[in-house]
Amino acid sequence: MRQLGRDRQVLAVTHLPQVAAYADHHLMVSKRRNTAGTTSTVTPVLGEHRVGEVARMLGGERPTDTSLAHASEMLSLANTLQKG
Repeated sequence: MRQLGRDRQVLAVTHLPQVAAYADHHLMVSKRRNTAGTTSTVTPVLGEHRVGEVARMLGGERPTDTSLAHASEMLSLANTLQKG
């Protein structure tokens, strides 16, 4: 995907934190159902909130200190590798 992204825009929908960590931008898509139907909302995830969202992908709805540290390390490593 990194190679594709050099020349093109790539949009990936993933539940894998290992893939999400390499993204330049993060968006969170959430769905809400009610009697009238289903509504999807797309929200940008910026700054330190990226760590929280990757941690949530790693460990569930309420991230632990361990999952937050792991998410931070994943994002940092991905950033280092992308810079080459």
